[in-house]
Amino acid sequence: MRLVVLILGFLLLISAEMLRVYYIMPFPGSQEDETIQIAYWLNNNIVYIRLIGLAIIGYPFFYFFQRGSQTRKLILSVVFGFYVMIFYMFNYKYMADQMFLQPKNKTFLDSASNKVLAKQLVIGVSIGNESKAYPIEVIGYHHQVRDEVGGEKIMVTYCTVCRTGTVFKPYVDGKEESFRLVGMDHFNAMFEDKSTHSWWRQMNVEAIIGPLKGKMLEEIPSQQMSLGEWISQHPATKIMQPDTIFAEAYKSLSDYDEGKRKGRLERKDSLSWKDKSWIVGVQIGMDSRAYDWNDLQRLRTINDVVDGVPILVTLNTDSISFHSFNRVVDGDTLSFSLSNSSRNLMDAKTNSLWNWKGQCVSGPFKGKVLRPVQSYQEYWHSWRTFRPQTTQYKYLPL
Repeated sequence: MRLVVLILGFLLLISAEMLRVYYIMPFPGSQEDETIQIAYWLNNNIVYIRLIGLAIIGYPFFYFFQRGSQTRKLILSVVFGFYVMIFYMFNYKYMADQMFLQPKNKTFLDSASNKVLAKQLVIGVSIGNESKAYPIEVIGYHHQVRDEVGGEKIMVTYCTVCRTGTVFKPYVDGKEESFRLVGMDHFNAMFEDKSTHSWWRQMNVEAIIGPLKGKMLEEIPSQQMSLGEWISQHPATKIMQPDTIFAEAYKSLSDYDEGKRKGRLERKDSLSWKDKSWIVGVQIGMDSRAYDWNDLQRLRTINDVVDGVPILVTLNTDSISFHSFNRVVDGDTLSFSLSNSSRNLMDAKTNSLWNWKGQCVSGPFKGKVLRPVQSYQEYWHSWRTFRPQTTQYKYLPL
């Protein structure tokens, strides 16, 4: 009986440590099911579970250690050592905020001094008269970067496993909050706030479990494009530079922008509408639509309507910078295509030319500006998981 109790106690201790992390990290099979309730309960009660487990093994452990043979003592020592190793691995080595550290040195340079390549993808933010660019291959490692733009404190986030970046105000009920990377839910990065220990989903920073469940942080408009294109639109921008302390860590994402990563989490499916296919997603109101990246590369401009709003989704000539706009101007719903030179957009009604910032640069509409629509590049599996009501834009060639 003592032996059975000892075995059950060790199984409880070891399994609790492993499952607490397994359910919130991208281990095989861990992200497909609805296990967030179990993961959160384990996380909040792990101390009590440890105390119960240690209480269970206490008496039989010392009984066998004092009266057992040398072989039994050796086995007990090995098993206890194994538990200590599991405790260390799953509380330090495999914890998300220990694996992906925050930058120690945040350096921003202007375009003349910048060291980031023009072809690299960035998440760009403009507030007031200030613009900043955050390279994806940098924030993709850190998962979040806290900063200030135009006098506003912001939280720039990126999840490489769902391939999407979002920017938010780090305030809950008007109070500035701190967040740590705690793990994943359905392959999307998840943060924990310091005050209530609620867990927040990265793709829209909604609290999905905990005391603040259902609350959402205020999103700040952002754009993803190449640094070169961002600089052309925002010449005075500041660009975040890689922190040299994490040079080796950044190398693991050196080919992420182009979709050349291998492995199940960050690869790219070349075919359309597969789990790791790229899409551009737009949500307006309760409606959302996904645009296949392959279609966008062929068509370059897509005129569509989402939730009654006429929109334009377009791919720049660099083939990596995408833009989305409301295509209603002064009450007119315009249709767009590439100009003959392919350097600008052109509306079908007046043949006016529009730049990639949505500004009309020549023609009857000169001086008018298209209103931007927030859009995201994302893996198809992520977009459809978190927006199950989404529809797919289907290109039907003539």
